Amino acid sequence: MNSIVGKNLNPLTDFGLKKLFGSEPNKDLLIDFLNQILPEKHKIETLTYAQNEHLGVSEIDRKAIFDLYCIGETGEKFIVEIQKAKQNYFKNRSVFYSTFPIQEYRCK
Repeated sequence: MNSIVGKNLNPLTDFGLKKLFGSEPNKDLLIDFLNQILPEKHKIETLTYAQNEHLGVSEIDRKAIFDLYCIGETGEKFIVEIQKAKQNYFKNRSVFYSTFPIQEYRCK
């Protein structure tokens, strides 16, 4: 006899979020989800699934991991990172993360 075991997926984990929203076919669902929780002034028009891992120039440099590059309805560009755990030095990390799109722009 086969029994069906229910499975739950937590969208507030990295695994759960990527499983639910981390592919092109589900992009509209992700935009709608994020627009429900973001402030009105930061509504997302489009988003790009960014390369998640950015290594520093040398082995001793830090690395940054973030999820999405977004373009808002007014044309501003921003990064969305979803985390559940408290992060020490969040402001410093945010500044560090923002350097990667700048570096990519300079290299083009």
